[in-house]
Amino acid sequence: MNEGSSQLRPWQERLEAGHRPVQEEWNSLVLNSRTLRAWDPDVIPGLFQTADYARSVFEGLAELMNTTKDTDDAVRARMKRQEWLQIPGKELHQLVWEGTLCARLGSPEIMAAQLDRILEVLDLDTVRLGVVPFDAVLPLVIGNGFTMLDDRLVVTEDWHTEH
Repeated sequence: MNEGSSQLRPWQERLEAGHRPVQEEWNSLVLNSRTLRAWDPDVIPGLFQTADYARSVFEGLAELMNTTKDTDDAVRARMKRQEWLQIPGKELHQLVWEGTLCARLGSPEIMAAQLDRILEVLDLDTVRLGVVPFDAVLPLVIGNGFTMLDDRLVVTEDWHTEH
């Protein structure tokens, strides 16, 4: 991702070599950031995910997008990014939709472990989590997810592209 520019990057192209390279690129962006602000309306945020939940996400996306299946490497890269949460002085301000916490993207055991993981992450001084409840009155329809990295880069994602 070139900071300071606007790009449309189709997922089909981004994932030609699998999910691992995308995860490693995100690792670099996050590592070089002090503050992240993010909205995730559809999946548990990657910085909160367990390995089993991440595996479910990557396997489902690889199947849907018919892309290279490098699930184990992608999961390892995503789990590595979570080390950022342990670095003093870092800040994550995460907002999720309540439905994100209820949608089953794995077995009941995977989901129970995932919810436990969220509770663990909330004990960290670096993390702030907000949940938009089902009954919230919204001025607009819930939109695509986005991540703001400090004041230098904003990345939005939809089913077809990363912007």
